[in-house]
Amino acid sequence: MSAPDVFSPVDLGPVRLRNRTVKAATFEGRTPDGEVTDALIAYHRAPAEGGVGLTTVAYLAVAPDGRTHREQIVVGERTLSGLNRLTDAIHATGAKISAQVGHAGPVANGRSNGVPAIAASRMPSPLSMQMIRSASEKDLTRVTRAYVDAARTLVTAGFDVLELHMAHSYLISSFLAPALNRRRDRWGGPLERRARLARQVARVVREEVGDAVAVTAKISVSDGFPGGVTTEAGIEFAQLLEADGHLDALQLSGGSSLMNPMYLFRGGAPVNEFAATMPPLVKWGMRTPAGRSFLKEYEFEEAYFRAKALEFRAAVSTPLMLLGGINRLETMQQAMADGFEFVVMGRALLREPDLVNRLASGAVGGGICIHCNRCMPTIYSGTRCPEWGPGEVIPVAALR
Repeated sequence: MSAPDVFSPVDLGPVRLRNRTVKAATFEGRTPDGEVTDALIAYHRAPAEGGVGLTTVAYLAVAPDGRTHREQIVVGERTLSGLNRLTDAIHATGAKISAQVGHAGPVANGRSNGVPAIAASRMPSPLSMQMIRSASEKDLTRVTRAYVDAARTLVTAGFDVLELHMAHSYLISSFLAPALNRRRDRWGGPLERRARLARQVARVVREEVGDAVAVTAKISVSDGFPGGVTTEAGIEFAQLLEADGHLDALQLSGGSSLMNPMYLFRGGAPVNEFAATMPPLVKWGMRTPAGRSFLKEYEFEEAYFRAKALEFRAAVSTPLMLLGGINRLETMQQAMADGFEFVVMGRALLREPDLVNRLASGAVGGGICIHCNRCMPTIYSGTRCPEWGPGEVIPVAALR
């Protein structure tokens, strides 16, 4: 069979997308009060008007202790009207909209949130300089219920897709990684027990939403640190999720926001730029040799997760979304030929929100992102590309 056209319509579970391109969840830095703003809407409207089939809002917390920091949106009655306004704006462009929903776990800054962070096991937090406590049975019951409540609210708000965050050392991912999960109860030990929380969340969310929306999960092809989720374990986890039958697709990511963030991004490591945005103590720490080693530098290559993702493709039949340095039309076409159903783009669309339309029209063959990653530290002041030059038309969203 011939590979599908990446710009042709496709079904994601019960949702019809106009094409197979997805704007990745990249934190927008446009919710200073934890509320939807005009700037957040403009940020997502730009790639929606620029042709993507699905844009993803990042990151929507299920509970106050599930925020990475206090400026993030907690899904609930207080934020419902703003979220509804956001989905209406995106639907007006012809695109669909996804909510990346989750609990940050050890990636949460408890000092910023004013609520202690939790993880699979007790550990120190490099973000808050506090100890993160091990989640109790009561915590896990509370968090599971919070996913259900959030899912209900997001359906009411008009989202088309719910993306469950199960990667990057967030709460569910912390249970999956042996180095972060040293428990001896029913939540620790063999992978089947470490995956209990993930499978439980996927089940209760699907039971809550039925076929009103698509439900996907972001999982890891490799965490990139000793004791993290390996490719072998990631494939076994994907097979467990597939056997459960609650998800419409899996998005293949990698790296750890806590232990090795550059494994996800590849390219330049903007140590000085990141340090400049941090509080004094963290800023000093990042400029030490140990701090500099935290932002490891990996050489960029187009579709850098493809080789590992192909192992997943051979092991499961669930629709898969390929992520990781996708910038060129030929890469997108290769992903279709490889059997991936969707391609996910992040930095390329931050640099050029209208890239999908330009690729589809044949005006260009690829994006112009240089993968310097200097966009990463801008999440604290409004995520944007710092590389626009004189004479370029800067999208409105980047000015907010």
